[in-house]
Amino acid sequence: MNEKKTLMKMTGISKSFPGVKALEHVNLSAYAGEVMALLGENGAGKSTLMKILSGVYTKDTGKIEILGEEVAINNIKESEALGITIIHQELSVIPNLTVAENIFLGNEKVNKITGIINKKVERERAILFLNQVGCKIDPDVLVSEISIGDMQMVEIAKALAKNTSVIIMDEPTTALTDVETQKLFEVIKSLKTRNFAVIYISHRMEEIFKICDRITVLRDGKFVSECEVKDIDYDKLITMMVGRKIQDQFPYKKIEPGETVLEVKNLSCDNRVQDISFQVKAGEILGVSGLMGSGRTELAKTIFGEYKKSNGEIYVDGTEVKINCIKDAIDNGICYLPEDRKREGMVLGLSVRENMTLANIKTYENKFKSIDRKSEMKDVDEYIKKLSIKTPSTKQIIRNLSGGNQQKVIIAKWLLLAPKVLIIDEPTRGIDVGAKKEIYELLNELKAMGKAMIMISSDLSEILGISDRILVMHEGHLAGELTRENANQESIMKLAVGINN
Repeated sequence: MNEKKTLMKMTGISKSFPGVKALEHVNLSAYAGEVMALLGENGAGKSTLMKILSGVYTKDTGKIEILGEEVAINNIKESEALGITIIHQELSVIPNLTVAENIFLGNEKVNKITGIINKKVERERAILFLNQVGCKIDPDVLVSEISIGDMQMVEIAKALAKNTSVIIMDEPTTALTDVETQKLFEVIKSLKTRNFAVIYISHRMEEIFKICDRITVLRDGKFVSECEVKDIDYDKLITMMVGRKIQDQFPYKKIEPGETVLEVKNLSCDNRVQDISFQVKAGEILGVSGLMGSGRTELAKTIFGEYKKSNGEIYVDGTEVKINCIKDAIDNGICYLPEDRKREGMVLGLSVRENMTLANIKTYENKFKSIDRKSEMKDVDEYIKKLSIKTPSTKQIIRNLSGGNQQKVIIAKWLLLAPKVLIIDEPTRGIDVGAKKEIYELLNELKAMGKAMIMISSDLSEILGISDRILVMHEGHLAGELTRENANQESIMKLAVGINN
């Protein structure tokens, strides 16, 4: 690869917070016409480094250069003036403003004489920037009326409108469909040809090898390495990130299953799922695979009572149960960990303690109808220890925990209810590679305790690595069932696309 122009260079960056050394002598460069992957486990320092670059934090020591000239970045405006824009995982679009208004938010085209925003100029220029990212949406439509994928394009168009040269993308594909992800990749390739630098943060390793040119790895707040993607393989990259070799990424444990805990017969839910039948035994993980839109999550939410079934029967421990709402499911020992844990699985503004006991809070009421905090804290402390949840205290706001630790808190929330069946939807989405293994080990422990589990996952390696049996969904129907021994990626994909032989 030819030597590229360095648009931005961070050297020896350090940052401390009270009691925490977040970054220590970290380096990062962004090159014209390249995508730089910034990788590391949760807590490695990626977010802190990007907040320094984008002006949210100021560095303690080190140097930042733009086009070879040292600069000071004290706030977001100064960062943007230097051509640096960050597109956050949680998109910052304003739903009740139009597309054009979002693109020029904070950068409005104002008539110098009248002081009034020139809507016509903004609209024309919005079309220009939207065309540059291959997006044909109407600039006058409200952002609340467009898809997540188009919102992502609006964010990129907004960056281009600010005369950006370095674009930071933080977990950009988390909420995108496969088609929207492919469209984003095409836009990134276009940005490369126009000599933009992209800093790309993602936990999805397959994306790194598909879209990135170089990789910078951080570990424990320190710089580990910068290398070209073509010079590294998956195993070496994982070792660099976690500081150890993961010999067995999927620590499967064979446990002799017990009696049938959950049985579903001819379950249907309007046009979401049709005529589904299966069983799950104690001490078993039943994997559920299928393409996006196949009905996997809809199946889970029907069993959990979020969607009302239109036909079929559900049995727990051999007895038919009537589930008309979520409370019915919980009362019958069925719990569901949702795919979107931030929106559906926890209350981001509450503490670890509050989130963990939320579903079970009435059990801590004393005869005076107040909460017995001593009893509550005993259980919370026990599960923090049992699940190795890394948190400064039980008072920590849950949004400040890593994805893996958030997931553990949600699991603890349901375990406090002593469920018979756990349905876990995308258990490791947005979780770094080191924490993934901890989640798998936890699932193995729950298996050993005799829990019956349904695991829904888009990751075929995860499905094959952890499941005892595998169901494959296709267009709302059960396409087939595979044993662990006869399942492979090809056999799953054939069923997922509707090929039954």
